[in-house]
Amino acid sequence: MFKLGENQELTVGKKVEFGVYLTDGESREERILLPKKQVPEGTEIGDKLTVFVYKDSSDRLIATTNKPALTLGSAPALLRVAQVNKMGAFLDWGLEKDLFLPYKQQTRKVKEGEEILVSLYIDKSERLCATMNVYKQLRCDSPYKAGDDVSGVIYEDSDNYGMFVAVDNIFSAIIPKNEEYGSLRIGDQIHARVTKVRDDGKLNLSVREKAHVQMYSDMDIIMDLLERFSGVLPFTEKASPEVIKRETGMSKNEFKRAVGHLYKERKIEINDGKIRKI
Repeated sequence: MFKLGENQELTVGKKVEFGVYLTDGESREERILLPKKQVPEGTEIGDKLTVFVYKDSSDRLIATTNKPALTLGSAPALLRVAQVNKMGAFLDWGLEKDLFLPYKQQTRKVKEGEEILVSLYIDKSERLCATMNVYKQLRCDSPYKAGDDVSGVIYEDSDNYGMFVAVDNIFSAIIPKNEEYGSLRIGDQIHARVTKVRDDGKLNLSVREKAHVQMYSDMDIIMDLLERFSGVLPFTEKASPEVIKRETGMSKNEFKRAVGHLYKERKIEINDGKIRKI
């Protein structure tokens, strides 16, 4: 039996001018073509070859000795968008035929040339396709502990919970809402710190520095903003959390802490609902 989307060992059953036909060793009637340019030199009938099984442009099963970036059930992978059209997107995954990413499997619009995190599935028409909904393919057995620095890709955004991250493209993690900082979006490749390993093995992350370090970074951001606004910010720490977040990327508490420290250092003054650089 041929396993679509998987690497498997098959037996050379027949040689033809345009390649070899492979069988699963059980049924000679069921066979699949390995094109001539894919056949290793010196291959003979009876030899066993490890190949990947997919479908050609005519939706026929075909084998290849090339190794795709994704297989069914494997960890997600970052693939380059080769083309975008009315049907969806097509991704370069190391095979002659690009991998189709339907619009309904996109968690945001993708652009040609960018890299996106996807996993592989078989659609209702028995075709291999990509999806940006990678949650089910992520593992919860990472080697990381609280305090470790990690890298990952944001693959989903939830208004209720935060930003979902695939650490090392393999492990399940989340940046909770109260840990979001700056302008994060789906597809961003980030560096973060593990704040907690949950009971289910998933990781809680923060893209912020530890509070005492982050405050100085926030102070620099405010001073840069003051330079850009000719020395005056038209709002203070009393502004709404939404305004502060939109203009600075900080939470209200972070903004208030940084402003308070700048005030104590006499770098700013606050009056008339504005912050002024001294």
